[in-house]
Amino acid sequence: MVFRRSIYKTPAQLRAMIAPGLITADALEAVRALIAPGITTGELDAAAERVIRAAGAEPNFKLVKGYHHTVCASVNEQVVHGIPGERVLAPGDIVSIDAGAQFEGWNGDSAITVVIPDPSRPELVAERERLSDVTRGSLWAGIARLATASHLGEVGAAIQEYIDAQGQYGILRDYVGHGIGRKMHEPPTVFNYATGERGADVRPGLVVAIEPMVVTGDQETFVEDDDWTVTTVDGGSGSHWEHSVAVHDGGIWVLTAVDGGAEGLAPFGVVPVPIP
Repeated sequence: MVFRRSIYKTPAQLRAMIAPGLITADALEAVRALIAPGITTGELDAAAERVIRAAGAEPNFKLVKGYHHTVCASVNEQVVHGIPGERVLAPGDIVSIDAGAQFEGWNGDSAITVVIPDPSRPELVAERERLSDVTRGSLWAGIARLATASHLGEVGAAIQEYIDAQGQYGILRDYVGHGIGRKMHEPPTVFNYATGERGADVRPGLVVAIEPMVVTGDQETFVEDDDWTVTTVDGGSGSHWEHSVAVHDGGIWVLTAVDGGAEGLAPFGVVPVPIP
């Protein structure tokens, strides 16, 4: 007989996931503050690692077989899984940073996108800022739906509905969100688009990483020669936003947001409730 671990956490386990979520948030804020022309993606990676290790945690990306960095740093036409290194950021770049921390056996996972100002190319900057805003908005639309959903399929439908209402954008289909807990990637799958499937039950104890990945052009991508970096075929810009979110008896709480998601959820009329 095969025994499967439940995808639903106990109240004590949910409380244990608060710390790694906040450590992840702190690491991303440290990176956000450094993003500017002239800095390398490797320097951003080092900054995130310093924050995570100073908190007594470890970078969970380094626990993924074959990956040796703290963050993924994806620039311009790179959407996700970009490897940090010697690349120097330039004005007008759109930069997505994905990071995670493991603390006392529990994981956090989150991503942000930042557009570097460039007065010489206002149209490009505006296009990329709009892409980031749409992606971030779709993330919060999905999180807000999680607060009332009965099944995870409703979350993906809400994300797609939000994006489709904003204009012509592509949603990556081959890369999706996931459960999170003892491992960074656990069941269930969280799609960023409507599939027609109900998906896992949304009930207390569910913890998921919701992470829409959106592009300005066609959704078709390829993996670069480094076997990690996912890049658009047509050269369109990419954006990636992500949060880890817990469902509990009182409501939902965004583990990787210092305010539990209050600011992001306010436009949707949802008030996050702290995990007791």
